Amino acid sequence: MSIVPAAIAEDLAPTGSLRAAINLGNPVLAQGTPTAPTGVTVDIARELGSRLGLPVELVCFDAARKSFEAMAAGRADICFLAIEPAREAEVAFTAPYVVIEGVFVVPRDSVISTRAEVDREGVRIGVNEGSAYDLFLSRTLQHARTVPVEDDVDVFGDLGLEVVAGIRQPMTEFVRSNPEFRLIEGRFMEIRQALGTTRTRGPETVQFLRSFIEELKASGFVADALRRANQLDATVAPPA
Repeated sequence: MSIVPAAIAEDLAPTGSLRAAINLGNPVLAQGTPTAPTGVTVDIARELGSRLGLPVELVCFDAARKSFEAMAAGRADICFLAIEPAREAEVAFTAPYVVIEGVFVVPRDSVISTRAEVDREGVRIGVNEGSAYDLFLSRTLQHARTVPVEDDVDVFGDLGLEVVAGIRQPMTEFVRSNPEFRLIEGRFMEIRQALGTTRTRGPETVQFLRSFIEELKASGFVADALRRANQLDATVAPPA
């Protein structure tokens, strides 16, 4: 990529440091601790800072909702979130860099056996409030209802929920360790993870970010970052 104009760095990071909201609640995207985060989003943020000639401040959260709120409130300059209509009013997204899946988990003795059977009267679906799958289900369910929870898979016993929604990788690991539960076959949604910034940024800045992500996908940077993070089941998004 060519030299980045100083105006783009100033527009994107007016404090002089690139503040990146990192969601440690999604283990596909980030791992580690708030003081020592790792993962594909951390690698992308640091590479972006390098391109801009700026120091990078990693501002860590335990949920996507909190990352979104931090950027909307001006406490972060970029975020790593799934593309969702409810967010696009405030976030200018790139194309996705990673695609992951939303899946359902039910107790092994549940009468629910298909994704279609989840959406019926009386079914309560545990969701991490403000997550991509919460937003998706809240606008698409016709009969079932969502219940906000703090920890996706630990709420069956506490709340007696019929279904829990979540990201395939941690949900698969949960079912593997807890045979009294099972995954519903297939995904109920495709979660398109993208880099975003506020819509107050100039069009040149947003276009720079979009081109930046396309380059990282095409060069193998995203795939390499996922491998280093041991996220071998995650899929690099296709070219925009």
